[in-house]
Parts: sequence; C-alpha cells; structure tokens
Amino acid sequence: MISSIMLIVSGLVLLAGAMYVIPAVGKYLDKLGKYLGAFQTVIGIIAIIIGILEITHLDGVILVVVGLVLAVSILPMVPAIGKHMEKFAKFFTAYQVPLGIIAIILGII
Repeated sequence: MISSIMLIVSGLVLLAGAMYVIPAVGKYLDKLGKYLGAFQTVIGIIAIIIGILEITHLDGVILVVVGLVLAVSILPMVPAIGKHMEKFAKFFTAYQVPLGIIAIILGII
C-alpha cells in the first residue's frame, strides 16, 4: 500500500513537465508534479528507504532506482559509496520519463 503511493508520487515528480499531453487532467497533474518537485530530495530518500524494505518485490527495486534518481543531489555526501551511487543515478536520469511511467503504472496496479 505505502509502496504504491510512493510509486505514484515519485512517478509524478519524475514526469513533471511531461504530463500536460494527457487530455483533460494533464494540466493539473503537471502542476501537482511541479509542486511535488520542490520536495524531490525528501521524496527520493523516502522512496529509497521504502524500496529497501520491500526489495524482494519489483515495487521495491523500482522505488530504489527512482529514489536514487530523485536524490541524486545528496548522493555525493554519503561516505564511501556516494560517488558510485551518483554515477549510477546520473545514468538513470537519462531515462527519467520511462521510469516515471513505469512507476505510475506499477503504483496503480
């Protein structure tokens, strides 16, 4: 339940700026995504924590990846593994829109 909510919220943040193409509600979803974007790092940290707790499910794996992408700005501050995590997260930022779509679909299912 909480992982589904977190997938939807993080998917909205990842898709901020791209949701306007959905007819009728896209404009409002885009505004919501941009508003939640102000809390991007916090949402990323929460997504990583929930993802680690549910790592045995596909939801958990996607939450960890999405969380790393959202929290990329603070990853260098993590001792020992921060630089490697930052490289991993920057690789996935190129796939931000597909990750957002996958996150929202998994959250709805």
